[in-house]
Amino acid sequence: MRLPLWLAVGLAVLGTIGCSGLGSESNAQTTARGAGTGQQTAVPPLQPVVPLELPPPRTLAEYAAHDATYPSYMPMQGLRRPANRFFVKCDASQAAGREVYQGNDVASLYGRAEGGLEFIYEARDRAGRPCVYPFAPNLPSIVGNLDGTQYIFRSSVPGERVTFRSGDQWAVLRMRALEMGRSRIHFEMRDIELDFPGAIQPMGALHLETFGGAPPGLFTAVIRRSRLFGGKNAIFVPSGETMLYAEDSEIEGNVGTNNDQEHSTYINGTLVSHFRNVSWKGQLGWSNIASGHQLKDKAYLRVYENVRVSNAPGRGSPSAMPLIDATSFGFTWANNLRIDRVAPLQEPRDALVDLRSEILYGNPQHYPWPVIATSEWRMPPAALGALDQVYLSVFFNTEVHSFRTEPYVFALRPWGRGFTPGTPTIAGEGLTTRAEQRAVSLAFGTRGTFSKVYSADGWTYANPRLADDMLWVADRDAFIRHALGLIRR
Repeated sequence: MRLPLWLAVGLAVLGTIGCSGLGSESNAQTTARGAGTGQQTAVPPLQPVVPLELPPPRTLAEYAAHDATYPSYMPMQGLRRPANRFFVKCDASQAAGREVYQGNDVASLYGRAEGGLEFIYEARDRAGRPCVYPFAPNLPSIVGNLDGTQYIFRSSVPGERVTFRSGDQWAVLRMRALEMGRSRIHFEMRDIELDFPGAIQPMGALHLETFGGAPPGLFTAVIRRSRLFGGKNAIFVPSGETMLYAEDSEIEGNVGTNNDQEHSTYINGTLVSHFRNVSWKGQLGWSNIASGHQLKDKAYLRVYENVRVSNAPGRGSPSAMPLIDATSFGFTWANNLRIDRVAPLQEPRDALVDLRSEILYGNPQHYPWPVIATSEWRMPPAALGALDQVYLSVFFNTEVHSFRTEPYVFALRPWGRGFTPGTPTIAGEGLTTRAEQRAVSLAFGTRGTFSKVYSADGWTYANPRLADDMLWVADRDAFIRHALGLIRR
């Protein structure tokens, strides 16, 4: 296969870096670094290979071109134009306190939509100000043949947000498709702000759910240039055959009342969560409980690019929990992750990114290998030579700013030996040997206010030297292809 020029050059650079004398820190090995007697001069850590980033769109044509692009792993063929298209007027809707349509009215659907939906919301009021709709979007029930259907919610002017603002306790934008089966379904939200400060009832201010999905069925969701606040989780995505991609957006927190089990974002056992240029803050904290996480992400494949996560609170005190709570099962690739921790009222939990192993969240078909220790696996003596045979997380250029010197940034938790009968809960955590655990985590170029990159758990390496045939882990797209290829997605 012929490689693009940018990729060939990038891999050549990686090969030079990866084969140089850079030492590593791991639980199995600590190598001194820096200039000194008998030591090689330190070299920069391995850097990621990513496609060139295009400048932000400025014209309507540039926005249209940008919004027509999707991640390479997200198949967009076979989708048809929504059968139902509605334009919502600003001033008339503000006066009525509900959607007022230009032309076709959603009432003509009698509360049930078939063939897909597109809602276009007028971006400005008559005075030229950004439109604020004083209610949550009202959507009909989705019925009929779902295959190839799209559900699109967007501002009439790309790059200009419209706002939905409601204090109602049930306020939500909820995409719900029953009996998905093997259908291909797509959701998209562009230039929309959901501001629901009283929405204590819905699982998410943006609540994306499908039921009954089975491969090759697929639900994709794309969020662009949006801001989300409210609900028990500002975004909630239950387990399923789901790929979520969000870019250039802000997640401002939750307002739920179950104070230790709600989060700014909760991604359950999905296929993919991919966040690019996204920030989190405003988790609802409590004075006497450690509270939830900014990002609770149990997707099989997680990709974080230029992501910032802060425990700066919205209501209450800052959460004392790890800011990112992910699973060690599956794959994580991160570049330019920034973590900001301010002082909570409780004793803070030590990990900032916690890769946990006590529950299996997703469909077992989402995982190529067991998620408990078995006699079929023993880690080879050179774990860095087996990166294509393990669940893998790779973090490039993570930056930590904390009120204290953190004892460590990342934790890769030990595996268990079996499931509690009738549940997805894994028993026997911490009773397995390291050789039985099939997960590795790598970190390159981590900096900030901490003592160590990793806790003492698991197969973890900071700034390791990689052999040439393992440099694919630095290439974002190759990493994604590897992870999804293992489950034929």
